[in-house]
Amino acid sequence: MSFPSRDEAIALLNSFTASESLRKHMLSVEAAMRAYAERYGEDVERWGLAGLMHDFDYERFPNADRAPDREHPSEGVRILREKGYPDDVLQAILGHATYTGVPRETRMAKALFAVDELTGLITATALVKPSRSVHDVDASSVRKKMKDKAFARGVSREDVVNGAAELGVELDEHVAFVIGAMQRSAPALGLAGTAAAG
Repeated sequence: MSFPSRDEAIALLNSFTASESLRKHMLSVEAAMRAYAERYGEDVERWGLAGLMHDFDYERFPNADRAPDREHPSEGVRILREKGYPDDVLQAILGHATYTGVPRETRMAKALFAVDELTGLITATALVKPSRSVHDVDASSVRKKMKDKAFARGVSREDVVNGAAELGVELDEHVAFVIGAMQRSAPALGLAGTAAAG
């Protein structure tokens, strides 16, 4: 069965999401998902879609109460289901929010959970560099920032650690891998900084 193209997904994402930083977050997660799909010999487009669309409904349905079956991500998944998104993508999107209670059974679902919060931490680490570039970020600088509770307070350290464990990847290796994926997409993520000229 064919599923929506990336262009269609981007159009839907943009129609729901005004925030530039949230759009870039979804592109970061997409980049990491595509890289992991490649690494594991999985369907890159499919994994990319899961990453790209996992938060597209977040702005419209923020779910402050963390309701398991209303608002984000449940509302978004209902919309995506009507548009013909495959079940494994929808399950992964539901599973990335721990409060839905949806188990992460597939490697895709585990990868989505593993990269989601981590990309936020990597982005925040890049943006405090003088160059504002992800090219100047390495695993040790991210690990150092992880220990600073006041830094990027919205990022769940627990999810970062648990995500890597669920995926079966050593944490430093996971951090380095996701940094590499984001470096390859740095211009689209607004993280090329001054290094883009070099």
